[in-house]
Amino acid sequence: MSKYALTVTCHSTRGIVAAIANYLADNGCNITDSAQFDDQGTGNFFMRVSFESDGVVDLAKMTEGFAKSAEPFKMSYEFHDESQKMKIIIMVSRFGHCLNDLLYRWRIGALPIDIVGVISNHMDYQKVVVNHDIPFHCIKVTAENKIEAEARIMAVVEDAGADLIVLARYMQILSDGMCQKMSGRIINIHHSFLPSFKGANPYKQAFQRGVKLIGATSHYVTSDLDEGPIIEQDTVRVTHAQSPNDYVSLGRDVESQVLARAIHAHIHRRVFLNGNKTVVFPASPGSYASERMG
Repeated sequence: MSKYALTVTCHSTRGIVAAIANYLADNGCNITDSAQFDDQGTGNFFMRVSFESDGVVDLAKMTEGFAKSAEPFKMSYEFHDESQKMKIIIMVSRFGHCLNDLLYRWRIGALPIDIVGVISNHMDYQKVVVNHDIPFHCIKVTAENKIEAEARIMAVVEDAGADLIVLARYMQILSDGMCQKMSGRIINIHHSFLPSFKGANPYKQAFQRGVKLIGATSHYVTSDLDEGPIIEQDTVRVTHAQSPNDYVSLGRDVESQVLARAIHAHIHRRVFLNGNKTVVFPASPGSYASERMG
């Protein structure tokens, strides 16, 4: 049974859900999971539908045919084949916990993605990446060569046909031009909660303030540094007895988990941009299942 997804955004009004359900039924498709959100503050409507078909669905014909149903509601919509893995470029500097976590999840099928390359401004993880038969690109970045380096990065992304860039603790600021060109297609992980404890040594800042919760935020990258639409967040408890280094160690785990969950949501088309916020629908049944146990 082939599995597909339909994502829809439009202004909220009566009849949207019926139009979608009727079109899928008329084309021999069975809805297996559905989520919707009506933002009464903006009047925007968001919907994600998973569906199956006994036969192979021609998504080009489905897209063309749906135009008649979508037009009265001015829907923006896309059909997706859920068997097609999204192509991803991972970027990393010298903190490797998120990279290693993603490689493991990819290897066992917990993240059904196609990692088409890893870019770093250091050589630390070349062997790890190459041992996974993934292309590794070391692109040094300095104040003098930043424009040239970013052009090389974008060339790697475009040549690989990547749909998403994941900043897995990549410690370089991207230009406004790159952020705009890849809008909604760059995901970052940030230690601690945004916008608190920005800059250098955020865990030390948290320690000095005596916080009892530290966390991580994964968000889309925009030209406003670390202020893009938030996809996923989580926390871990700390106590007065723990050191700044304890904070860092505990933070590594929550950063890895939050980034993986954000990527999972994005690749399954569960994230919708809604101004400077996001709508994130729950995962469909079975979408967390791994191909292998370990």
